Amino acid sequence: MNPVHCITQKRDGHALDADALTALIDAYTRGDVPDYQMSAFLMAAFLQGMNEAETAALTDAMLHSGVVLDLSDTPGTKVDKHSTGGVGDKVSLLLAPIVAACGVPVPMISGRGLGHSGGTLDKLESIPGFRTDLTVHEYQAQLTDLGLVMIGQTDEIAPADRKLYALRDVTGTVECIPFIASSIMSKKLAEGIDALVLDVKCGRGAFMKTEPDARRLAETLVGIGERFGKRTVAWMTRMDVPLGRAVGNWPEVEESIRGLRGAEIPDLMEVTLALAGEMLHLGGVADSPEAGQQQAQEAVDSGAAFDVLTDLVEAQGGDVSVLHAPDTRPDVPEPIDVVAPDDAEGAVQTIDALAIGYAAVDLGAGRRTKEDTVDPTAGHSLAKKPGEAVAPGEVLARLYTHRTDDVDRIAEDVRAAFTITDEASVVPPMCIDRYTADGWQKL
Repeated sequence: MNPVHCITQKRDGHALDADALTALIDAYTRGDVPDYQMSAFLMAAFLQGMNEAETAALTDAMLHSGVVLDLSDTPGTKVDKHSTGGVGDKVSLLLAPIVAACGVPVPMISGRGLGHSGGTLDKLESIPGFRTDLTVHEYQAQLTDLGLVMIGQTDEIAPADRKLYALRDVTGTVECIPFIASSIMSKKLAEGIDALVLDVKCGRGAFMKTEPDARRLAETLVGIGERFGKRTVAWMTRMDVPLGRAVGNWPEVEESIRGLRGAEIPDLMEVTLALAGEMLHLGGVADSPEAGQQQAQEAVDSGAAFDVLTDLVEAQGGDVSVLHAPDTRPDVPEPIDVVAPDDAEGAVQTIDALAIGYAAVDLGAGRRTKEDTVDPTAGHSLAKKPGEAVAPGEVLARLYTHRTDDVDRIAEDVRAAFTITDEASVVPPMCIDRYTADGWQKL
């Protein structure tokens, strides 16, 4: 296998056959192809695109770069969820405990932050002591005992994706449907699931900025899932504005705790309950997605979902005390207020999710390079959301960071992300459409 040939073929717009793609992925996984050559291939494929056959071959190669787990010994229909990434998207932290509390096993293998978007692993690891590096044996045993496990990719599971995921993050090759689809589905197919629910984000803060692109990604993902014999459903949801009020790792964990304890967070809970209903329906414990949503709400209201989160954190070595008293989390920096300008009068029309996401990275909540470490406590808390009134000097957001350089510039970027006018503000529903193998369903 000659990696230069693969690079030049793709650079010139040619399709690669399955054997060539498999050989390239295998060689990169072994370490025989260096990062700089794979970076060149990623950029060539990003610019020239990959057809359906190439995308399927890439998924298959990444899937079989490691083990494919067998969870048949664990009772029940195993259902997972995946989001294509957004700003403030902490849905998994609420969703997984809710679904497990309702009796559907959730084996969840998640990723780290990618570009301007946050990662579930980084959020979980902001809980002091929480382990995401469970072995395959520990993963299987905890799923059987608890009905829920949330880990990162092990060395055995889709190792090709693990390497490519980190490389895409720092080479400007994230927003590519074949890469996104093959990355998501190789991990999900390897983890032993029976069914999958996908949250395909669409808008300014998503990797898919437009509805046509989001629809194409949803169709690609569902097509791959069905091809591999897994019942797969996709929801398209909005990501023009950060989801919820918290952006960053610990800030989002804290907001998730409040959500599971009944706090009013309308946009976050709308998405969470819609996906939960779908998972419970696919898992066979609800007659319909709508009935599943009702069961999910009851799991929150009764406290059962929060109890499962507590059990999860304890099982994976985390400090349970911070769940019951989030303000005791150590090393949280003092907030820096970002206030509305003197001419602000009216209501927030929108908040640029992309700008907020990049500002969170600058505060330390994400990575600029592959080797960067993440500050678990860094991020934002949005004091105002679209539709809420604003007066001059009122707090728009609070920043949390241990960095002392460039904070004034970051604060100005956050202030500029808010659009404030005297016009009436209309906040649209978060959920746009639903897609299955039978086609699109308008909500």
